[in-house]
Amino acid sequence: MNNETHLFRMPEGVQTRWASPENWDGEKGAGGATLNGRKGSASFYLKAGEAQVLAHAEGTSGTIRRIWVTIKDRSPQMLRGLRLDMYWDGADRPAVSAPLGDFFGQGLGRNSTFQSALFSNPEGRSFNCCVPMPFRTGMKIVVTNETDTDQPLFFYDVNYTVGDAHDDQCLYLHAHWRRERPTTLKRDYEFLPKVSGCGRFLGVNVGVIADTATYFESWWGEGECNIYLDGDDALPTLCGTGTEDYIGTAWGQGQYDHLYQGCHLADTETFQYSFYRYHIPDPVYFQKDIRVAMHQIGCMGPNMAHLFKDAGRELMSTRGTLVDMDSNCYNLFERQDDWSSCAYFYLNSSENDLPALAPVEDRVIGLFSSKDTDARADV
Repeated sequence: MNNETHLFRMPEGVQTRWASPENWDGEKGAGGATLNGRKGSASFYLKAGEAQVLAHAEGTSGTIRRIWVTIKDRSPQMLRGLRLDMYWDGADRPAVSAPLGDFFGQGLGRNSTFQSALFSNPEGRSFNCCVPMPFRTGMKIVVTNETDTDQPLFFYDVNYTVGDAHDDQCLYLHAHWRRERPTTLKRDYEFLPKVSGCGRFLGVNVGVIADTATYFESWWGEGECNIYLDGDDALPTLCGTGTEDYIGTAWGQGQYDHLYQGCHLADTETFQYSFYRYHIPDPVYFQKDIRVAMHQIGCMGPNMAHLFKDAGRELMSTRGTLVDMDSNCYNLFERQDDWSSCAYFYLNSSENDLPALAPVEDRVIGLFSSKDTDARADV
């Protein structure tokens, strides 16, 4: 059955619910009760250290269809400091655990206008997600302010259905955030550490802060994406050809946004990049386990060799030898930068055994803080 047919079919027993500050519990006939239904509770105040349940359901199956959020303080520290956790079917551990900004595709805590098949930020001040998130017996979504600053205005909608019939092949959404500052020389950065189970890798959004102090303005993105499937050990089953190749572009990386891949931040002054790739037309399935990693490889042209030579710096080539600074050719070399990512995957379990979300201090350190992008915006 195609998607067009779904638009005009009525699923039996399925009902629509919205959770928002106007109807926290998504109850029937209970929306907009404050101020006699005249916009009495459009947002809420989230104090530093405080947690708030955004949506929940118990004793029913269902599917989260869409999430929309906007907040007044959209500084990098707030986007990384607000923690978003999602629980399925009464699980003790969250399946989704990520900074709010990164979950919605805003790498490095920097607002970027973009539109993709799964996430969007139409005008640089709102966060939208349309990733379907099924559950069988219940769900809970919680936001926690782990910063030392109050969030004065938090608006949101969680749009979902209840009563959906999910068969045994239905999988749970998971999201895992991590960061390495810096990465380790000759060790691949893992978008997704090894996860056991059956499922589908949905994709990833990535933030990179290139180390220009060490590597000047040389290109940082020659690494290949490797996906290890179902017992792969030394070598992966799936191997790409380069970082910018993985997100559908070539010969460097400028700013663009497409349905399934994009680079919505390409700051050539600070050498900060935020980009994404979603495996929707090209599904990545796994039966037993999966691990997803990216080489940490750069490239230096002949015109830059003198900078490294004059500075007395040595670079390790991908062959394991030192780069010859006198060679008149392009050289690949191992490097270390600041990488962070939020990986999305579906799994046949409501919990995973991945490490817990890093402390807020580790998430926010070193983020760009110019008032041009802090955006403590007027509403």
